[in-house]
Amino acid sequence: MRTSRRDSSVDFGRERTDAACLGLPLRSHPLLLLPARLQPSHAAGPVIAVTGAGPAMAGKVVLITGSTSGIGAATARIFAAAGCHLVLNSRTSVSAGGQLVTELPAARYVQGDVADPEDCQRMAEAALETWGRLDVVVNNAATTTFVAHDDLRAATPEIWRRIFDVNVLGAWNVISASVEALRRSEGAIINITSVAGSRPGGSSIPYAVSKAALNHLTALLALTLGPEITVNAVAPGLIDTPWTIGLDDSREVVSQTAPLRRIGTADDVARVCLAVVQMRYTTGEVFLVDGGMHLR
Repeated sequence: MRTSRRDSSVDFGRERTDAACLGLPLRSHPLLLLPARLQPSHAAGPVIAVTGAGPAMAGKVVLITGSTSGIGAATARIFAAAGCHLVLNSRTSVSAGGQLVTELPAARYVQGDVADPEDCQRMAEAALETWGRLDVVVNNAATTTFVAHDDLRAATPEIWRRIFDVNVLGAWNVISASVEALRRSEGAIINITSVAGSRPGGSSIPYAVSKAALNHLTALLALTLGPEITVNAVAPGLIDTPWTIGLDDSREVVSQTAPLRRIGTADDVARVCLAVVQMRYTTGEVFLVDGGMHLR
């Protein structure tokens, strides 16, 4: 059985936080296979006060893909609170993008599909046209399809291609379009991946493999783009976003099993992104944000 899941904004914050992304063996946790009654109903939150960012982030220009809800929107708010200018993006949720722009002090929205190199070029150009620079890229947009891991026939070549087009080539397209501007600003790249990229779990095998590929791409680009550009990955586990409403069984597993005894929030992931961007002597790392579930 398979269920396609690509939300309208291509928001990795929604897509990645499905029940099966806990890094747990799927066969031993059958209740984690199905996304029960996922309802995107969370209201947009306020801009979050940030301490510790300091003046170093003020005026930095940040491009965040898939940034109209979930982890993407929380990341936009965190960087905005740190004084950054933003280029926001989604594939189809134009109204949500426009609303978020009105909430933030300095933001521009660009509709586009990360699987399209020309759309990615427009995103990078929007930063340069509006603010004359680009300092940070957060590759948050992604997609998935729910397929049981033992149903190999259901993981069709079409599913593999679409997931890789967005999750891997999408990040590549954005980075390729942005790299020269990032070199000039000695900038940073954050790839939002998943615990499914480092443990045998996830909403489908193609999805998990795409996240593993993105982790490895992070390491390869860290070697290639230094010393001017740092490249790191942030890998969340189960996160409280609109797409995890109704996943009571998964929430209970994490809340009872994770060392920190709760599921994560979009703000948890966003704060890690802000911190990692400021780590100028760290590159090629994958930062897990899963409450310690990887220790189990």
